[in-house]
Amino acid sequence: MWCSSTNSIALTAYTYLTIFDLFSLITCLISYWVMVKKPSPVYSFGFERFEVLAVFASTVLAQLGALFILKESAERFLEQPEIHTGRLLVGTFVALFFNLFTMLSVRNKPFAYVSEAASTSWLQEHVADLSRSICGIIPGLSSIFLPRMNPFVLIDIAGALALCITYMLIEINNYYAVDTASAIAIALMTFGTMYPMSVYSGKVLLQTTPPHVFGQLDKLLREVSTLDGVLEVRNEHFWTLGFGTLAGSVHVRIRRDANEQMVLAHVANRLYTLVSTLTVQIFKDDWIRPTLSSVPIANNMLNLSDHHVITMPSLKAADNLNPTTSTPAKPSSPPPEFSFNTPGKNVNPVILLNAQTRPYGLGLNHGSTPYSGVLNQGFGIPGVGATQGFRTGFTNVPSRYGTNTRGQSRP
Repeated sequence: MWCSSTNSIALTAYTYLTIFDLFSLITCLISYWVMVKKPSPVYSFGFERFEVLAVFASTVLAQLGALFILKESAERFLEQPEIHTGRLLVGTFVALFFNLFTMLSVRNKPFAYVSEAASTSWLQEHVADLSRSICGIIPGLSSIFLPRMNPFVLIDIAGALALCITYMLIEINNYYAVDTASAIAIALMTFGTMYPMSVYSGKVLLQTTPPHVFGQLDKLLREVSTLDGVLEVRNEHFWTLGFGTLAGSVHVRIRRDANEQMVLAHVANRLYTLVSTLTVQIFKDDWIRPTLSSVPIANNMLNLSDHHVITMPSLKAADNLNPTTSTPAKPSSPPPEFSFNTPGKNVNPVILLNAQTRPYGLGLNHGSTPYSGVLNQGFGIPGVGATQGFRTGFTNVPSRYGTNTRGQSRP
């Protein structure tokens, strides 16, 4: 009502700050509701993102209002109307009192956190430079001016000061264009103050990781990777769940003989210092590498009678096998989680070592030993004693073995 009676667009721009303060009160109520609300099966992480959304919406609406003021001010430069100053100064002080009372009396946790975590606005930087200059002349004011000022209080005081200057210039010289200039100044200060906060809250909504915690997270992950039993830490993902709340998930691969619960407790104890909502998935290293000899054997070192040639079973169709793994190539099945470059069923026959290498001409006995042992895969070999067993990685091995020098099978 006072804005229309005075015909002042600068007072209208300052009134938009009052509307923003009303939105901040609504955000404070949402924050209190989130505090008492417990997580549900639908919102398993809680409702903290509602207050982030409220801050983002409030700052974006304030910026849209500033853009509207800039558009109206550009139109007023073409045709400047007359400004009535009867209620201009009264409306300014009423709005200033309401804005300061709202910002200083109510403990608004979301906006307090955003104002500290977001980057400084250009208005704060200029005021900080001016404060350092003043404190250089009067050192006693350093405790008042040097700390970082609240951006909302700063814009309220700056807007009220612009309206007071407008009132004086219109009363003295009837210079109505200063009202439009003050409106543009208030709109620019509003946009510059709200923009860093909207960017910060928008990044939280996009589930990004805050840059200032990169070093701490990297240090914690290195500590986790050195825990007893941990082989690998992978697929780590951390994001900001709410203001001051960090969530994350990580996959940990451990040894086969490691205690899952013990490793889980140690990992959670390390990461809980920074990540309040954590999901840890433990994988055991169950992959067994077969002990195979794939290097060429020197003729002057080994005799083929010390080895056993295993005839491989018939291969399946080539289209059902994958050349890099021994599993059938199914388009719908995902690749194995831990992939090693090990031979499978589609390789040529291999020679399995049965005893240690023995050079010729040393008078060693090369005769056969009585049948007294079996391999650890469940099948016996005639003429072999209790020697070292070897895992072949094959399930269907024929029961025919040869002992002649050419490695031919004998019935």
